[in-house]
Amino acid sequence: MDTLTDKNKKMLMDLIQGNKNVDVDNQRSTLKREKINKPLIYVGAGTCGLGAGAAETINAIKTYLKNKKIDADIMEVGCIGLCAVEPIVDVQMPGKNRVSFQKVTHDRVEGILDQAFSAKYNAKDLLGQIQMGASEKYKDVPDFNKHPFFAKQKRIVLKNCGLINPESIDEYIAFGGYAGLYKTLTKHSGADICDIIEKSGLRGRGGGGFPTGRKWRIANQQESKQKYLVCNADEGDPGAFMDRAVIEGDPHRLIEGMAIAAYAIGASVGYIYIRAEYPLAITRLKIAIEQAKKLGLLGKNIFGTKFSFELKIKMGAGAFVCGEETALINSIEGFRGMPRPRPPFPAVSGLFGKPTIINNVETLANVAEILVMGADWFSSVGTESSKGTKVFALSGKIVNTGLVEIAMGTTIRTIIYDIAGGIAKNKKFKAVQIGGPSGGCITEQNLDIPIEYESLIKVGAMMGSGGLVVMDEDNCMVDVAKFFMEFIQRESCGKCIPCREGTRRMLEILESITSKPVNSEKAALERMKGIMQLEKLATVIKDTSLCALGQTSPNPILSTLKWFRQEYEEHIFERKCATHTCTELRKFRILTDKCTGCTLCAKKCPTNAIIGTKKSPHFIVDEKCIGCGTCKETCNFNAIEMI
Repeated sequence: MDTLTDKNKKMLMDLIQGNKNVDVDNQRSTLKREKINKPLIYVGAGTCGLGAGAAETINAIKTYLKNKKIDADIMEVGCIGLCAVEPIVDVQMPGKNRVSFQKVTHDRVEGILDQAFSAKYNAKDLLGQIQMGASEKYKDVPDFNKHPFFAKQKRIVLKNCGLINPESIDEYIAFGGYAGLYKTLTKHSGADICDIIEKSGLRGRGGGGFPTGRKWRIANQQESKQKYLVCNADEGDPGAFMDRAVIEGDPHRLIEGMAIAAYAIGASVGYIYIRAEYPLAITRLKIAIEQAKKLGLLGKNIFGTKFSFELKIKMGAGAFVCGEETALINSIEGFRGMPRPRPPFPAVSGLFGKPTIINNVETLANVAEILVMGADWFSSVGTESSKGTKVFALSGKIVNTGLVEIAMGTTIRTIIYDIAGGIAKNKKFKAVQIGGPSGGCITEQNLDIPIEYESLIKVGAMMGSGGLVVMDEDNCMVDVAKFFMEFIQRESCGKCIPCREGTRRMLEILESITSKPVNSEKAALERMKGIMQLEKLATVIKDTSLCALGQTSPNPILSTLKWFRQEYEEHIFERKCATHTCTELRKFRILTDKCTGCTLCAKKCPTNAIIGTKKSPHFIVDEKCIGCGTCKETCNFNAIEMI
């Protein structure tokens, strides 16, 4: 429904309040797409899908329907999680289940839709069928939920992503949306909600893992006419895209969670702090907020109660430091994004000097489900110390990249091998970086540890926001550490000396041991001193930096030093990189028995490091060579090898 008439509003309110009658039940079934009267084609059009060509796919679908004179609807949905096989297209025929197809690029649309409309399927194109109420199952199509990528997931935060229309509040409500908010406002006090959330065991999903209910209670108990709720959707970690995907695929889940949290602490104004680099997420948030306002789920006297809540969007400039809550507060207030000393903590004195609670998207996206299903239900999932589920963004050298949501306590091995399909190209696993720049590496010997806040810390890693980057035998761990340190140093706000100067010095040390060899005793001594200083410097930075981002900045170096010290020593003492990742440490040799003297490599060399006469074997001057590999790529006779 595009318009909210009085009749439609009443029907939606009946759905939210759980009123039972034939009309409401039929409407719910219709809105859930369990009953359709013509074909419906769903296209995964989140950022990942669009990046894979979903826009072109949609145009090709429109052309196909026009040419075939088929009357069908097209619906854009968010990412269902399996980003590796985007674009994903689902086709639902009246009275039948929804069938999901993978890798539907524009040039494959005709073949895929021919299969769908004829019900003659090619198994390699299928992800599976999704049950739509009492619709008829296909005998020759596998169950979508039994696909290896989804079979071991426990989806709470992601339950609607990729399945519902993110721009339809009607559909969100039909799937149970805003029932948690209604229950909250009509049956509980703010203190009750704090108790329920604490009893559930929900901990902050932004990295720190602080008990959410306990945090809310601090703000609830503050005496203040004005309080604020802030959602941190800044998501600056390399390889992290969980928050973006949730907002793009199910924005009302966040809004409902924020409204419940605001009621719990007594806040009347909320902010969603989101980076401007997320245009699709921002667009869908704006649509969802306007829809909620029109239906009376945001604004004054929600559900006829005394609770009022205004929600605003604040776009950030993409500064990593603004993921730190006090820096985020500074940014909202119009100041440069720089951390503040604590105490006082934001729950006591935060935004504009008022009590403020800051949670990330995933934390808030769990809240409504807890209110509907109960604290005991949520606490039954996970482990003794880490309840519920965790969303991870899988990237790197794995078969299936994408988003997964697993029960706490699941092992990292299960995620990498059972869900993600193992290491790409049958390479050997080397490490997984978990927790982004603030996290650390986990090696083969620790793959069977359960995913819990405390267990990850014990092995030098941390939960973080949920980025999980897998590396194989071809990755150089010194280069990995340098990559994260480059990011951290670039993103340092510069306010405190330990972070500003310490990270710069650590980066300089890493650059020196990965740079072109210098044949002098002084240079060798400096490299040895540098590696000895890394751990000492890391300790100083951890102990003296102002904010958590600075305090955790040495983690990538410390974890790689702990597990891969031999690679550091190889770079320092032998001046080589076994994986040949560090280009300045690479050496090339011309095989004189294969070289024809064609001179092509010499012409292409950017540093004139190759000498020789035409039709005679050439030679590489090591002192001039920068290890770029242009010569090897250019040679037509396989006469150049890397040594």
